[in-house]
Amino acid sequence: MIELLEASHLALEGENILHEAKAFSTGILHERVSGLDSQLFKCAVHALELPLHWRVQWFDIKWQISLYEQREDKQSNLLELAKLNFNTVQATHQRDLREISRWWRDLGLMEHVDFTRDRLVESFLCALGLSQEPRLSSLRKSLTKVVILILVIDDVYDLYGSLEELECFTSAITRLSTMPPNLFLSSLLSLFSLTGLSDASRRDSEQIQQLPECMKVCFRALNDVIHEIAYDIGKDEDWHRVLPHLAKAWADFCNALLTEAKWDNMGYTPSLEEYLSNAWTSSSGPLIMSHASFFVGHMNLEDVADLLERKRDLIYNVSMIIRLCNDLGTSTAERDRGDAPSSVVCYMREANVPEDIARKHIKELINQEWKSINAYCFSNAETPFVRTFIDVTVNAARVAHMLYQFGDGFGVQDGDIRRQILSSVIHPLALN
Repeated sequence: MIELLEASHLALEGENILHEAKAFSTGILHERVSGLDSQLFKCAVHALELPLHWRVQWFDIKWQISLYEQREDKQSNLLELAKLNFNTVQATHQRDLREISRWWRDLGLMEHVDFTRDRLVESFLCALGLSQEPRLSSLRKSLTKVVILILVIDDVYDLYGSLEELECFTSAITRLSTMPPNLFLSSLLSLFSLTGLSDASRRDSEQIQQLPECMKVCFRALNDVIHEIAYDIGKDEDWHRVLPHLAKAWADFCNALLTEAKWDNMGYTPSLEEYLSNAWTSSSGPLIMSHASFFVGHMNLEDVADLLERKRDLIYNVSMIIRLCNDLGTSTAERDRGDAPSSVVCYMREANVPEDIARKHIKELINQEWKSINAYCFSNAETPFVRTFIDVTVNAARVAHMLYQFGDGFGVQDGDIRRQILSSVIHPLALN
């Protein structure tokens, strides 16, 4: 029954028999789980909480090793090699975390911004969930920078800026993203200077100068991070050509956040369809994948753009799961605070149903997105670089499940996410 439940989560679109198998195996396990022996009980509870296919494999390794260690037929040499491999790879991750911690301290953003969440280690955990291989160290460190800035910018839109200030902030980022590569740096500097500007540029610069100091600090920090990552990608040759592409991804993200801020300001609750048409971008999925695509292989700018276009549907599916998992984990607390509506609230009002029915509907939407993702997981007609990109992208959906399975993984600094950090990043396995 456990294996049938696990297999049912590998279904593709139209494979209805596996949908029935999932309902059947879930019902049987719920009925009989209390009567299982210790080993089977652990496996059943684990599968019912979250299937293996939806878990980040690296975050599950210690659990799997512990389970294997209790088997009477275990091979001790194999067990020791598995532990040694985990500790060796973990040491690489710890080095990455030390380096990114120094970067975060030197950036000094939290000294000027007191309304946002300081979640560096949680951000690193997300990046680690996307890419665990030692060779992808640069990807992990760059994605950590992206995730921590996503949290900061999200809080600027949710907690701090007035609508007028947010429109100005968004306009500045959007204008940068439309600049040709050779003008990008000069256009950025013009935002903080009034000399040599056109009338339109002068108005933009004057507006930015009037923003609260902490928002100007956030803008400068975002610019620094975009430049750092662009240089990591392109080094001495193409870094200036990468800049507008990264800035475009940030502009799309900020425009989606601005749309949500306008809805909140108006007291407007969109339909679920309208909400999701914007929320897949505000989930940050496209932003994260735009950055990740540059690190998965030695591809030129045109190849990366082609890859993102060809895998747009996959990015959409994963981004939807990020948004829907986020909403399931945070919607109750956000509704109590009076925040902008989530997918749960939008469906409750649209369909006039209670919260439990709405949450069930959102979970079914997640199941449908996974069926689309599975087609990419089991496709063999891909180059190694594209395969790596697909794996990283799908892992983003798995990280979302981990973060929001038991609530808001970013909002609460203790509990399950803290235990995951200690297990995956801090504590090695004991060797005999």
